[in-house]
Amino acid sequence: MRARILCATGLISVLLGCQHEQITTPTNVVESVYARPLPAGASPLRPVAQPERLAAIDHAWQQRDLFLRDAANESINWFDKESTLQWFPCCDITHEQARASVVAFRDLCEESKDLDSFRSALLNRFDVYESIGCDDEGTVLFTAYCSPTFNASNVRRTGFDTPLYGRPDDLVTHQQSGEPLGRRRADGSIDPWPSRAEIDRSGMLDGTEIVWMENPLDAYIVHVNGSAKLKMRDGSTMYVGYAGKTDRPYASLGAALVNRKLLKSGEVSLQAIRRAWKRDHASVEEAMNENESFVFFQEYDGGTWPAGSLGFPVTASRSIATDKNIFPRGGVVLVDTEAVRFSGDSERFTQFMFDQDTGGAIRAPGRADLYLGAGPMAELLAGRQQNEGHLYYFFLKPNEVAAVNENWSGPRTLASH
Repeated sequence: MRARILCATGLISVLLGCQHEQITTPTNVVESVYARPLPAGASPLRPVAQPERLAAIDHAWQQRDLFLRDAANESINWFDKESTLQWFPCCDITHEQARASVVAFRDLCEESKDLDSFRSALLNRFDVYESIGCDDEGTVLFTAYCSPTFNASNVRRTGFDTPLYGRPDDLVTHQQSGEPLGRRRADGSIDPWPSRAEIDRSGMLDGTEIVWMENPLDAYIVHVNGSAKLKMRDGSTMYVGYAGKTDRPYASLGAALVNRKLLKSGEVSLQAIRRAWKRDHASVEEAMNENESFVFFQEYDGGTWPAGSLGFPVTASRSIATDKNIFPRGGVVLVDTEAVRFSGDSERFTQFMFDQDTGGAIRAPGRADLYLGAGPMAELLAGRQQNEGHLYYFFLKPNEVAAVNENWSGPRTLASH
């Protein structure tokens, strides 16, 4: 199995899960519409007919910073891995074109003297595409996520009695994609895995614990996030990342709590879920068990924390999570939406970003997740973020690719992240 570290895979949106009856958005669209699957044979992207009319380019140029360059370099590092060839072509974009687009965009940001020169070069050298969104009109729901930190212990003790488990030997996954296939029996046949509740109740994973969390909710959040930074009792720091999961279906905790009337539809957030846990542990735990999927973990070097699904670090306000089954990985995107502020109102969020992550609830062209960073402030903002907007992709015109890649020797075999 190719080890993958799915850090920051959409914590907030995975907990909330596209399951509310309705949320407040500019067009008051029922949220289930945002998760409309891409029709068979359709492309999630369409060319923008008049990209020169995109005023969002001007605003995003004004918001550029050094972190944009850092995020670009992480995508380039990913493209330089030989294993990334398997994900292309995607949406008729080749691996060479996708990589060259990031390199050319990074260099253009650094070399352009002003907005006019940047805009002119960008539109002359790049083709611009837009996500078809949930309605074929480009409407995308932008939620947000962050990187959580929890207290933990290397051994079971009072106050730390909920384990995270290592990958079991009988977990069978697809050799290339890592998708779960089932559980291998002694005779070599493959059966479905038990549900989350059955695994917890049976003790079948006893002896494979790698760390102990303070409570089942903390462990559950790490499950849906795919990784975490852990503060250990001895003062050290431990990083755990995704090592596989069972083949059972995922279900939204937020939706389960609303259906059980433990939360109101309009108040679902990570903070509200934690308050519900304090009020009624048992009922929230029953709701968690509606999500039958179970995740396994491994300890890893924190040098790449927080890492996205590409295996490289994600950057606050510069990395985005989309459905990697339909969108090209690692590329340059322009997000045009609104972001919530600490005061509760919203402000314009128009940024160049990079498509570097995915998430359990991000499964359609009408959904995307903004990475907002680590710590309690990021968690607070991420829990409130739900706004419509538009998502654009920038790829070099085919006749520009060769010149950018002229001195590139091609992907090479690198150590796995």
